[in-house]
Amino acid sequence: MPERPGNRTSDFDFELPERLVAQTPLERRDASRLMVVDRAAGTIAHRTFADLPSLMAAGDALVLNTTRVFRARLLGRRDSGAPAEVMLLRAQDDDPAVFEAMVHPGAKLKPGRRVVVADDLEVEILGTSGRGTRFVRLHAHGDPMEAVERNGHVPLPPYIHRTDATADVQRYQTVYARERGSVAAPTAGLHFTPELLDAIAARGVRRVDVVLHVGAGTFKPVAVEDPAEHVMHSEWYAVSAAAAAAVNAARAAGGRVWAVGTTSARTLESAANDDGTVRAESRDTALFIRPGYRFKAVDRLITNFHLPRSTLLMLVAAMVGYDLAMHAYRVAVEEGYRFYSYGDAMVIL
Repeated sequence: MPERPGNRTSDFDFELPERLVAQTPLERRDASRLMVVDRAAGTIAHRTFADLPSLMAAGDALVLNTTRVFRARLLGRRDSGAPAEVMLLRAQDDDPAVFEAMVHPGAKLKPGRRVVVADDLEVEILGTSGRGTRFVRLHAHGDPMEAVERNGHVPLPPYIHRTDATADVQRYQTVYARERGSVAAPTAGLHFTPELLDAIAARGVRRVDVVLHVGAGTFKPVAVEDPAEHVMHSEWYAVSAAAAAAVNAARAAGGRVWAVGTTSARTLESAANDDGTVRAESRDTALFIRPGYRFKAVDRLITNFHLPRSTLLMLVAAMVGYDLAMHAYRVAVEEGYRFYSYGDAMVIL
């Protein structure tokens, strides 16, 4: 009996012309295109993101990830004067000046070496993590994170082939970002404007804020053919008591829970009980949602278009079904949708 499509990593390959990879954001956030995928009808429609409120109903809940991207990319020089790069990933709980980081060139940045980023910021290499990363300590005049924000660069994704610009400081950030901790934006949220959020609220949709700090592992493709062998990256999330109560109240009253982005979806599903209720908690999650997974707390998903062979594309296929998901991606390519972080969006009904 042939294996069912969607169980192998190669099933999630697709051809994407380079010209469709968005390198810059549109002038207006909510002017992005919105592909509407209706699971029950098996149909695809084409709208703009500003049309989103018309798809929502009073009593629904819109779940936003309020994480904030920090200027995690540090460019500096080694003692020899040669260039070096440090990408901060995650602060350590016991010392906020110590981070796990990716460094380049790795062979030259051994424990004890320093990278001078600016007059008020240096990075000391402490040791290896065992995961191909380093532990580093920030040495700064004053608050280390303030020095990072002054001297660091916006950590644009690797498929954006340009240096960060002044505009990226605002545009690679949601308008509702609050809690600093991500090295990548929860990109489905980049399409929202304050006016659009107000329009959604005016329809009687309740806003719910959660947090998941996005790590660099979000860009990592699945390298093994059997997804079950993939080691999923871990990210920290938090669901407050108020957020859990709001989601549970919406579901109990028959409302639909809309997750803005795969990060909000993973947060809700990580905190969900089998009956679909959501717990208030904060912890790490390595939940890998792929075909065969049964969603407990998420009814609707708003998301961008993702990399081939990625865990994010597999999450979309888990929700919409493998065949319809890959059909939608073929249509997106044919229709010239813009892909990835600064690209267009999809909503799954």
